[in-house]
Parts: sequence; C-alpha cells; structure tokens
Amino acid sequence: MRYKSLLFLSAVLLVLSNTFTLGQLSQEIQFNETTFDFGNIKEGDGPVTHEFSFINRGQDPVTITGVRASCGCTTPAWTKEPVAPGQPGMVQARYNPKGRPGAFNKSLTVSLDSSTEPVRLYIKGYVEPKSKTLQEDLPTAMGGLRFKYRSFNFGKVQATDKPAVKEFEVYNDTEQDIEFLDSLLGPAHIQFEFDPQALAPQQRGVIRVTYHAKMLNDLGFMNHNMAFYTNEAGEDNQKSVSVYATVEEYFPPMTQAELAEAPKMEIKEAIYDFGRIKRGEVVSNSFELTNTGQNPLEIRTHKTNCSCIKAEVSGKTIRQGETATVEVTFDAEGRRGNQQKSVTIYTNDPRASAQRVTIKAYVENSSR
Repeated sequence: MRYKSLLFLSAVLLVLSNTFTLGQLSQEIQFNETTFDFGNIKEGDGPVTHEFSFINRGQDPVTITGVRASCGCTTPAWTKEPVAPGQPGMVQARYNPKGRPGAFNKSLTVSLDSSTEPVRLYIKGYVEPKSKTLQEDLPTAMGGLRFKYRSFNFGKVQATDKPAVKEFEVYNDTEQDIEFLDSLLGPAHIQFEFDPQALAPQQRGVIRVTYHAKMLNDLGFMNHNMAFYTNEAGEDNQKSVSVYATVEEYFPPMTQAELAEAPKMEIKEAIYDFGRIKRGEVVSNSFELTNTGQNPLEIRTHKTNCSCIKAEVSGKTIRQGETATVEVTFDAEGRRGNQQKSVTIYTNDPRASAQRVTIKAYVENSSR
C-alpha cells in the first residue's frame, strides 16, 4: 500500500512539474498588451497598423517561428531573428478595412520555438463605410442613364389581389434633360411609372415597377424581358431590362385548428446522389411525396432549374395518407464535374407551399 502511495505521489509531482514548466515557457516573452482596439476607422483611409511589443524574460534566446492571422484581411509581420534575454521584439498586425464596414474582431496566433503553447493577440474596432462614388453606387450605364443593375429583382412575390411594388433608382448622367416616353414593351402584368417623368441633368429619380403576380396564373421563378423608351437619339432611346420574381401562392392567416386540417406534404429523402456517372449518361430517381395532412394535397406545378433535368409527377391530387412520386431524369450530355440540380414542387400545403428535391452527380470526362 505504501509503495502504491509513493507511486501516486511521484506521478502528481511530475504533473505539477510539467505544468510549472509550461507556465514558465508561456511567460518567456511578455507582451505589453494582448488586445488592441483601433476604435473607429474609416474604410476610405486604407489599412491601419498596430505593433505589439514584447520583452524576452527568459534565460535563453526566443525565436518566433510563425504568426497566423484569423482572416486574410489581416497581414502579420514579426521580429524574425532570435530575441536575446532581456531584449525587445515585436508582432505587427496590418488590417485592411476595404469592403468590410462594421465591427471587426480578429486574432493573431504567435508560435514560439521554445513552447508548444502559442500566444494569441487580438485586434478590434469599427469600420465606418466609405461614401460611394456615383459610378460605384450606380455602375450600370444605359445611354445617358445610370442604374444599379440591368435587372429589377422583386425576390419573392405572393399571388394576391394586391400587386407588389418596388422602386429602382435611376440617374441622368448627361448635361441634357432626359424624358421617359409612355411606350413600354413587355407582359401586361408589369407596369412602369417614372418619377419624375423628365430627369434634369445630374438628377436622381426612380422607376416604380408594379408586378401583378395573380394575373400570371403561374408559380415559381419568372424572368421577363422589358423595354422602355426615352427621348434620347438613336439606339440610346431604348432601354432593355429584365424583371425577376419568384411567385408563390398566397394563403390567408390560419388558426391552429385550420392548420391541423390542412394538407401537408412530406418528402422522403429529398436529396439523391447518383455518384460518378459518364458524360452523356441519362439517369433517373424517384422521390416519394406523402400527404400527412387531413385534406387532399394538390400539386399546383413543378419547375426545374436546368434544361438538363426533366420531372414527372405521378398524380395531381394526393389524398390523406397516400403517396405519389416525382421522377427526376438527369441528362449528363455536355456536363462535367460536380453537378447539383433541383426540382421545386408547388402545392396547397400552407406551411411550406414550395419544396425542393435535389439530385447530385459527378460527371466524368470520358463518355461510354
């Protein structure tokens, strides 16, 4: 028993000795600070730099073997030569705020040749965003007008009696008045209104776009080509833009009791990976759609995100507890490398009216 006690005591002393040694190593270099706050800096002023200084408090020379930054926005530099006992060294952090407005908190991990325990230093602050030039704010030029994009994106739009309305900024970048004409080329469910109708030189205005989603009688992603006209000379008088929207069915607010009675679609294993296939190969997979709700589930429509896939749903109406399938076929002709394609299925499930099945594959270069 006494022998075992002595062994236990020896082990404890060894652990304490190692802990003390590591503690000594971590204190060999003493930094004047481990965190520096830049405070508020301006994005337009460019990179800022801070130097963390230290003293070697140990008995032997110390070499910094490397400094790793937590972000590519931070560039480290450090004393490369060995630092003798009692002598100073430094680690420098250079932070580039370009394109990074807002608060930041980054770290530097300092590795030493004399210790397995790295030292961590931190920089933080707040980047005040740079004021954008006209060209940066409205980079797209069409004739004498400038826009943010060549497309007007509505995002998700519900098919209700009330249309969606969004405004898109426009700027007259000429020395002449530019007047918007009444002519508009495009589908009837989209209208444009110009405010003001005539833009003075260097004046900003808006194009107010109204999107009547219910008039489409369709669901899913929509891309519409539109053209409007100005009094500019020649080809500059026509402006061609795209209007994007993802149309979803509208469901009025429902009580918990009404939701409990509603249809509900569940997809068994919504992702399928074909693995490695040959270029030109055609593969298929069936996904199961089950109605776990109380009322019939109606399949409104389905949309693919690539012409390389086709989808067929086995039925339009799925009764309570029943299952239908959607057969997805992928044609690998002209494809190579990693592929990920999807089919979005639109139903009368008020909880999730748009659900997606996804297929994956890796198309090898060689054909069969």
